[in-house]
Order: sequence, then structure tokens, then C-alpha cells
Amino acid sequence: MARYESLKLEKGMYATPGKTFTQVLESLDPSENYIGTPLEGLDAYQRQLKRFGIHVGGAGSDRIEKFFQTSDSAALFPEYVARSVRQGMEQENLLPSLVATVTEIDSMDYRTIESVPTDSGKELKSVAEGAALPQTAVRTKDHLVHLKKRGRMLVASYEAIRFQRIDLFTVTLRQIGAYIARTQLTDAVNVLLNGDDGSSPAKTVACAGEKPTYADMIALWGSLPPYRLNTILASTDAMKDILCISEFRDAKAGLNFQGTGKLITPMGANLLHDPDMASGKIIGLDKTCALEMVQAGGVQTDSDRLIDRQLERTSISVIAGFSRIFDDAVRVLTYTS
Repeated sequence: MARYESLKLEKGMYATPGKTFTQVLESLDPSENYIGTPLEGLDAYQRQLKRFGIHVGGAGSDRIEKFFQTSDSAALFPEYVARSVRQGMEQENLLPSLVATVTEIDSMDYRTIESVPTDSGKELKSVAEGAALPQTAVRTKDHLVHLKKRGRMLVASYEAIRFQRIDLFTVTLRQIGAYIARTQLTDAVNVLLNGDDGSSPAKTVACAGEKPTYADMIALWGSLPPYRLNTILASTDAMKDILCISEFRDAKAGLNFQGTGKLITPMGANLLHDPDMASGKIIGLDKTCALEMVQAGGVQTDSDRLIDRQLERTSISVIAGFSRIFDDAVRVLTYTS
């Protein structure tokens, strides 16, 4: 009998400090042991689905009650919920295109670092023999990163969903993940605009007229050096204004947008659409050094309740916050929309 077929699954696997359910399974049943076998390519959780014959997608998707055929298979249900929510977050998530680094923490308090170089401090000047090297000061910020718990309450009785196909229920869970991702994007935009203390607005570049022009976009690009303008974030109205700039409406760009849905990239920057962002602002930033994301664990569920089929009012949440790394790596183009 293969190792994965004899594992004892229990609630306590979700309470292991610093490890997810899948990581606990991997420690007991390493995937490396299956290299060269038909199970190669499956992680420890997916092997458990195979063990109990649970099909979570496709035409042969099982009913939700299949998870609860034994006490061991029931322990897989919270991980299925978390994975489905993560899939929804990944499908809607713009944060990887904005965040320079992700910091994982195991507490609710986190104080990040900052470095505020002067103009001369950004230059690597020639140093005479025996002279002291210029210094770059790095210190902890005087305030904590504001972590927010974002999520949804799952309100459904087991009796109401037990006969539903798993892949149909997955659609609902992915939508919950999409809601969480969009809300986290709003949190990130707020930090880019106002700083992680809420009172340090990013430097602005004002448009000359009522609508952004090509010259205004050039001004935004020119305001960032020595940082690079590689990401632009805009609301729906601002996106329309950018797309209407004549210099960005050449035939090749138009055909690419109409044929693939891929937006043009002004100044070579990645153009991102945030429908919840306020009008009259276009954020330009250097994605490599502007924003830090802080996470306290991944997707969290009430695992005990889910295993015990007490789905009524079960929470699904993520705890995360954001911090600006280098303030000068962000600029905001403002205009009257």
C-alpha cells in the first residue's frame, strides 16, 4: 500500500503552527517519493483526493457529499474551500503586477523598514582613498503596517448543497476570492496614494488641461527618475482618457486591443485597470520598489465547522496590509475629470 493511502487525516492538521494543511501532508507524504510514478505531478492534497475518488472538476465532478463519506475525507473539505477561493483571487488579482515583495508574518503586529535617500544619496560618487563611503540609512518606521481582515461569510446549510456538483460550488467560492482580491487592490491603491500611515500623500504631477495629453504622460514619466515608470494604474474613466490620446491610437495598437483585449502600454509601462479607483487620478510607479505586501497567513477558514458540516455562517478571510517602500517611486497624475 502506498504511503498516501494509509495516512490518518484529522482536524489538528489545520492547527499546525506555521504550516498549511497541504504542507503538513507533504511532510508526511513527500511528493518527491512519487517521481517516475503515475502520481508524479500531484501534490499531497491531490493524492488524497485520488485516494477517496473525489473529482472536483470537469464533467465527472462529484457531489459535495462525497467529501463526507468518511471522517478522513471530510478533513479535505476546508482545503478544497481555501484552494477554490485562492483560484478566484489569482484570476482577479492585479497585486503581483504592483507589489515588489510579499512578507509573510505570523503575528498581527509588523513594523517595516524605510530608507529615505536624498538626491545626493542616490548617486554613487567617487570616493578618495581612505575616505569614508557615503551612507544609506535604513530604519524601522515609527508606525505599524495596518493589517486588514477581508473576507466573506459563507451562509449555506449542508442539506442545501450536499447534492450539488463540486465544480458548481467552486464557481461560488472563486467569486468570493475575486471579491477579496478586488478589495485588497483598493487597500493597495489607498497606500500608494496616501502612504501606509494615511497622511503621506504621494507627489503629484498636474495635467495642463481637463484631460491627460501625451505631454502629460511624458511629464509623469519624467517625474520618476532615477526610478522607472513600468506600471500605470487607472480607473475606468482615466483608462478611456488614456486610450483616446491620439499618440496611443496607432493602427497596430488598435488592432492588438481589438483582437486580443491587451491594452496598449504608454511609455512601455504595464497599464492596469482598477474600476474601483477614483476618477481624476493616474498612478505611475516603479513596480520593483514601490509597494510591500504583508500577509498573516493565507486563506483562512473555519475548518472545524466545515469538517463537521456546520456551513452556516462560516467565515472565509485573508489578513493583509501594504506599505510604501520608496515614496519617490510613486507619482500621481491629477486632472479634473
